[in-house]
Parts: sequence; structure tokens; C-alpha cells
Amino acid sequence: MTPLRINLEQEDIPTHWYNIVADLANPPAPPLGPDGNPVPPEAMGAIFPGPILEQEMSAERWIAIPEEVRQIYALWRPAPLCRALRLEQALGTPAKIFYKYEGVSPAGSHKPNSAVPQAYFNKIAGTKRLTTETGAGQWGSSIAFAGQMFGLPVRVYMVKVSYEQKPFRRSMMQTWGAEVFASPSKLTNAGRAALAADPDNQGSLGLAISEAVEEAASEPGTCYTLGSVLNHVLLHQSVIGLEAKKQFDKVGLYPDVIFGPCGGGSSFGGIAFPFLADKAAGDKRATNLRCVAVEPTSCPTLTKGHYAYDYGDVSGYTPIMKMYTLGHDFMPPGIHAGGLRYHGDSPLVSQLLHEGQIEALAVPQVATFEAGVQFARAEGIIPAPESCHAIRAAIDEALKCKITGEAKTILFSLTGHGHFDMASYDKYFSGKLEDYDYPEAAIAESLKHLPKVG
Repeated sequence: MTPLRINLEQEDIPTHWYNIVADLANPPAPPLGPDGNPVPPEAMGAIFPGPILEQEMSAERWIAIPEEVRQIYALWRPAPLCRALRLEQALGTPAKIFYKYEGVSPAGSHKPNSAVPQAYFNKIAGTKRLTTETGAGQWGSSIAFAGQMFGLPVRVYMVKVSYEQKPFRRSMMQTWGAEVFASPSKLTNAGRAALAADPDNQGSLGLAISEAVEEAASEPGTCYTLGSVLNHVLLHQSVIGLEAKKQFDKVGLYPDVIFGPCGGGSSFGGIAFPFLADKAAGDKRATNLRCVAVEPTSCPTLTKGHYAYDYGDVSGYTPIMKMYTLGHDFMPPGIHAGGLRYHGDSPLVSQLLHEGQIEALAVPQVATFEAGVQFARAEGIIPAPESCHAIRAAIDEALKCKITGEAKTILFSLTGHGHFDMASYDKYFSGKLEDYDYPEAAIAESLKHLPKVG
């Protein structure tokens, strides 16, 4: 019998997170304030606790995972590395396809990998309450779960289009005790301004971030949590790739190419960065390794965005970060069913792409759902729409191998299951989904509003 699941024992849960900053060819560009000067850590202390800021600014290669965090990780970690043998057979490819399955977490996605330590470090720092934003709802449900683990109340600003399309994500957050509001809301200045300009505003991640950050900065004892983009989030997500490396070692294989869905960058960084560490260390197995971030054509941040300093939110409350961006006032189309709709991207992912260490690929919406359905019919797991982007790229790579005869080892991150995203699948089956290439003219117009720095 061909092994389909490569498992690890509980004691194999990583004891340290991997920080790719230690292995970058160039130091990361510092976040800037409105005056164009680097933002000191204490300025960010209005919304983040000290331990999180230390991780955000750290250049240490390894950062210890507290035992209290590992104990909660043990509810679902180590996550399995699975071989998609039936998919390989359906495609008729000589390639071996593996996926790291993160849908086994309580929230059904990879997001608790960072939500749990963020809640823990806020708790020990004396934080009384958390705010956050969420798009499709995976992060919101994850921080609601993590807040419950450490007795911290959570308020979530959920992008309105997802709030309406995904009511059961809302129910998950409420089950774990969180308050959930559609963004833009009337609770904040940023929300009220957006509604005044457009009463039918469908919201965006950038706008929801503005609301959550505004509340955290104005309420004593309240801190902000972020599900992607920032360095400490990608640090926490490195448990994905660290486990995958151990699992490949067990079967004597190593990936030739890694695909990860990419919106803000957390899941892509989580699966890819630990393998890029091998490349940085001169590991011959990683010499020709390709790591590919896969995004939607409707929000083509890495493939059509501009590498520049920009705000992380719509209202300019956040520091200015150097990243690939479509402009902070970019408003994604409400038609897109697959998430990954952030205007910017992780500064670390952006730097690696800019320096040619990784690749980026944009795929159309309908093709991602075709891939998700094909995967589900072969492997049984119904994937989250975000995960379908990586599946699309992995299938296309396997089909290229069918033509060339190359027996590549392909790895992709299956970031979560799609059980709470079936409304999107309903739209796909009824023919109501459409492909949408975000217009170059609209991108150019948005980029005109980048902050002037330097």
C-alpha cells in the first residue's frame, strides 16, 4: 500500500519558529511614519504588546515557542503531509504531488498557528481586549478561538461582502465568544467616513484594518491582532514548513517546487520560508527549488502591483511599509469568491520577490474552482477557495510534467477546508462566478495616491 499520510508525533511539534530575516541578502526596509522617518518600536506600542513588537523587529534566526503555545498547538499539530496519489492518477502525471493539510485545526485553517501565540503574548503582557479584521472569516474565527483559550474578549470587523456571503463564519466567531461587525461600520471614524462616501460600500481588508486599528489605538487595554502581512505572523506560520521538512525526511524526498496561496503572505511564507532557509544554508537539495506565491487575477498585488512604500490600511493609521501594493485605497471587486483580496503583501514576501528569490503567479477565479472541484473528487477534501489557487498551480505544474516526462515532487499548502465556503461553490456550479482581471487603469489611478516618502 502506498503511504498517503506522513505523520509526526506530538513531541515533533517545532520548539522554535524560523525567522527568515536572519537569512535575507539585504536587511528589511524599515516601516516609516508619515514624516518619512523610521517608526520606533514604542510608537507601535499603542496597538501591539511588547513581546509581539520584539518578534516583529527581531533578526534572530530561531525564536522559542512557549510551552503554553505548543500545548494548544497539540490540539491539532503536527498537521499531516499527504500524498495526492488519486489526483496524480487522474492527471496521468509522473509527478508526485504532496499537500500540507492545515484544515485539521479547530478553526479549519492555518490561521490559529499565529492566533494562538498572539493571544498568549497579549495575555502575558496584560492586554484586556483584542480587536482585529477579517475577510473571508478564517482569521476572525481563529483569533476568536485563541482569545477564548486565554480568556481575552475579541471584537472582529468583518469585510461586509464576506459578512453577508459567509454567515457561518460569523457564527463560528460568535460561538467562541467574539463580537462581529460588518465593515464599514458606524462604530469608528473610518467606517463612518466610508459609509458617508458610499452607503453601499462592500468593504475591504484595508478598511476593516483601519477600523480595528483605530479602536485599539483609542481604547486603553485594547490591542490589535493581524492575521497576515507582518513579520511576526509569518514567523509563527513557519511551523507549517518546519513540520513538512521533517515529514519529507521520513520518506526521503524533497520538493522541486512549492506553491502557496498568497493574499497577505502568511500561508505562503509559512510553507516556503523554512525551505528557503535550506537554500540560504547551501543545501544542495534546495539549489533549484522554486517557491511560487499564487494570487487571484482580480487582486494581482505581486504580479501587477508596484514595489513601493504604502500604508497597510485605507485611512493611513498604520506605518508605511515597503511592499508590493495596488494602492491603499484599492477596492477589490465584490464578485470575487476566493478571498486573497488585500491591496498589499507581506514586506518579507515582497522583498524576496523583488530580489528574485521567489516567483509569483496570478490565476483566474473560475479556473481555481475547477481545480478545487477536481481535487475534491480525487482526494475527498473540499478545499477553501483560497487554497484552490495553489491547487490550480500545482495541477498545471503536474500537467506540464505529463508533457515533459519529468517526475517532479510538487508541494502545495492546503490552507483550510471549504465547509463554510459552500456558497461560493454554489455560485460556481450555477455558473454565477466570473473571471475578472483588475483593470490596469484602475491600478494606475490607485497608485497615484501612494504616500510620498524619501
